[in-house]
Amino acid sequence: MLRFTIVAVLAIAATCLAQEQEKKIPRADLPAAVERTVAIQSQGATIKGFSQEKENGQTIYEAEMTVDGRSKDVSIDTTGAVVEVEQQVALDSLPAAVKDGLQARAGKGKIVKVESLTKHGKLVAYEAKVQHDGKKSEIQVGPDGKPLDHEE
Repeated sequence: MLRFTIVAVLAIAATCLAQEQEKKIPRADLPAAVERTVAIQSQGATIKGFSQEKENGQTIYEAEMTVDGRSKDVSIDTTGAVVEVEQQVALDSLPAAVKDGLQARAGKGKIVKVESLTKHGKLVAYEAKVQHDGKKSEIQVGPDGKPLDHEE
């Protein structure tokens, strides 16, 4: 009985995880409202691709693009509203407090990429990819450079 319960729990967990994963889709599969937002958000950009995923039961579309050689990922809900934008920024362009906060969190690691995170039109965090001893990790700080209470 215990073995059956464990197998059932693992099957349910795998199903839930699969539902949260994104799948690549062609532009032609974007709903009209999402397509309109993509057209606006991608002006001057090179589009790399699109994906669709469920987050907390809500369908989200993501447009991956490059603008002036920097990555920009735009998450859009089914109504065409921009939910989140992750945009690569130069470390030197950051305010001193943000740069110092990221450096402090990175410790001896090397910051290899920084992105601003904007949710519903408001800058909520900066996220950095850090490499240390051949391992990669991510760190975040708030718009003021201070550690966040929770990850965005």
